[in-house]
Amino acid sequence: MDHFTYKNNELFAENVAVAKIAKQVGTPFYCYSSATLEHHFKVFAEGFQGLDTLICFAVKSNSNLAVIKTLADAGAGADVVSEGEIRRALKCGIAPNKIIFSGIGKTASEMEFALNTGIYQFNVESEPELELLAKTAQKLNKTAPIAIRVNPDIDAGTSAKITTGLKTSKFGIDINHALEVYKKASKLKGIKIQAISVHIGSQITDFKPFEKAFIRVREFHAELAKNGIEINVLDLGGGIGVPYDAEKNPPPHPRDYAKIVREVFKSFKGRFCFEPGRVLVGNAGILVSEVIYVKPTDARNFLIVDAAMNDLIRPSFYNAHHDIIPINQKSAAGNHKYDIVGPVCETGDTFAELRTMPELKPGDLIAFRTAGAYGSVMASTYNSRKIVPEVMVKGDKFEITSRRMSYDEMFEREILPDWLK
Repeated sequence: MDHFTYKNNELFAENVAVAKIAKQVGTPFYCYSSATLEHHFKVFAEGFQGLDTLICFAVKSNSNLAVIKTLADAGAGADVVSEGEIRRALKCGIAPNKIIFSGIGKTASEMEFALNTGIYQFNVESEPELELLAKTAQKLNKTAPIAIRVNPDIDAGTSAKITTGLKTSKFGIDINHALEVYKKASKLKGIKIQAISVHIGSQITDFKPFEKAFIRVREFHAELAKNGIEINVLDLGGGIGVPYDAEKNPPPHPRDYAKIVREVFKSFKGRFCFEPGRVLVGNAGILVSEVIYVKPTDARNFLIVDAAMNDLIRPSFYNAHHDIIPINQKSAAGNHKYDIVGPVCETGDTFAELRTMPELKPGDLIAFRTAGAYGSVMASTYNSRKIVPEVMVKGDKFEITSRRMSYDEMFEREILPDWLK
């Protein structure tokens, strides 16, 4: 569900005409709906009513400050993977005791910052990381609350690039060896064991892998208890998928995910942590673009638009599908097949092939739906293209939450060496 709907054949973001935003801001731009963000968080949280939960938004999915603050105001904490993301969470008013630090490559300086901040939990992903965290905590005379991320060797059934729970994955510690790591952690000064963490992947639309992974965690929790290791928190990660293709069956509802959690862990009396990202922000954003040219050839008809792979890399990087719709339904009539492509000098700068669309002309506006997750956050200046602006809508008003990069801003980090001046 989202708040991007047609009214009198014009696409609106809540109560603002998208074409009105485009006229003021220019294209391409990202547009987020406050109401959609708030609704998705509410729906996710409702499934766990009555349980002790900490729901931490996965900041990596969309690091726009307005998005983070909207979710924080709704009650979200933050799942972060860098010092920069910790700083973003703090800037948006998220309390340190609602921040979980994930990621496989935490540096000593990042650990120091997190320890001095007083975050809720470190999700440890390797023995070397555990040793460095203990050393860093002792140096600061602090104690690091930890979960150890176990790898259950379960295929999430999603893209290989976002599957994280297999033995061949770089993430976590093999669940078959995790007991020894917990025993080691229990003897380290500066370390406080409080949780088990698991996360098997992203964009998961079949919940059976979740159930399998959770059952393994439940069994492992019992094994830890037999060995005298008390666990009061289960961090079950994120990964719920969203419907990118409206033509296909949508993924199961978050309430179905909550039912699995409740059933598998019905005897667990501690706290549950969740790290949703895409399920909160995916459908809350669109990328708006303008048609530059329509290029007919003997083999294909190309719709060349002003957005490119540097703005939205998912189709190129993941072979991902996004529904693409006209902003004005009335002016776009008939059915045509287009390859929808951007201006970047790469054949891979292709958003869709042979996509059935209404007839479109230069100057027409289109929207890439479900672009709120892993869209703007993965943007780059490839081909020396400016980072596009982001806009947030609330009711009948909108504001730019991240302005379009200028060329001066693009170049200001670069320095010519003396011998070239």
